[in-house]
Amino acid sequence: MGKKLENLKDKIDLLKEYSLEDSVGLLKSHVIAKFDETVDLAINLGIDPRKSDQMVRGTVVLPFGTGKTVRVLVFAKGEKEREARDAGADFVGAEDLVEKIQKGWLDFDKAVATPEVMGMVGKLGKILGPRGLMPNPKLGTVTFDIAKAVQEIKAGKVEYKAEKGGILHIPVGKLSFDNNKIIENTIAVLKAVVRAKPSSSKGKYLKKLTVSTTQGPGIKIDLTKLKIS
Repeated sequence: MGKKLENLKDKIDLLKEYSLEDSVGLLKSHVIAKFDETVDLAINLGIDPRKSDQMVRGTVVLPFGTGKTVRVLVFAKGEKEREARDAGADFVGAEDLVEKIQKGWLDFDKAVATPEVMGMVGKLGKILGPRGLMPNPKLGTVTFDIAKAVQEIKAGKVEYKAEKGGILHIPVGKLSFDNNKIIENTIAVLKAVVRAKPSSSKGKYLKKLTVSTTQGPGIKIDLTKLKIS
C-alpha cells in the first residue's frame, strides 16, 4: 500500500486547496483500497478545548447516512421497551443487559436509555464510558423519546467531539456513495459544527478542512468556496 499511496500523492497536490466538489471527485477517482473506504472529514477549529466553555461537542444526522449498519442497544422497561423494539432497536432490556455487559458482552455500536433506568446503567460507566458507549442526555441518548433516538441513530446520526488540538474527525459516508451524497453529508456536518460554535471562541472558527479516505491522503478544502450559511 505504501507504493500505491506514494503514487497517489504524485497525482494530487497535497498543498493545494480544492473546492469541496473537486475534493470528493479526487477521492473517487483515485481509489487504492480493495474495500469500501469510509470518507472522513477533519475540521481544525479555532478553539481552546482545554477551556470548558470552548468545548465543541454534539450530534448531526447525516442526510444520506454513514453507509454503516449500526447495532443499537436500548435500556428500557415496560411500554418504552416495546417502543424501542418497534423502532428497530437490536437489543432491548434492563437488568439483564446490565448483567450481560458486566460479564464482557459488547456487541453493539450505540446505547440509548430512558432516564428512569440510568441508576442501574450508571454501574456500567467504567465499561461503556471509555468506549464512547455510555448514554448521555446532551447527545440525545438519554431520553423518553426512545423511538426518535433509535430511528435517528439508524438513519445516520453521528457524534462529534473536539480533540485536545481542537480537531474534529467525523465520518461523512462511504466511498461508494455518489458524489452528491458525500457533499450533502459534509455540508450538513459543517452547518451543525458552525451552529455549535462557542460564544467565547474569538477569531477564525473554521481554520482548516481536510477530507480523506481510510487509506488515502488528506485533501485540503478551500474554505472560501464553501456555501454553508
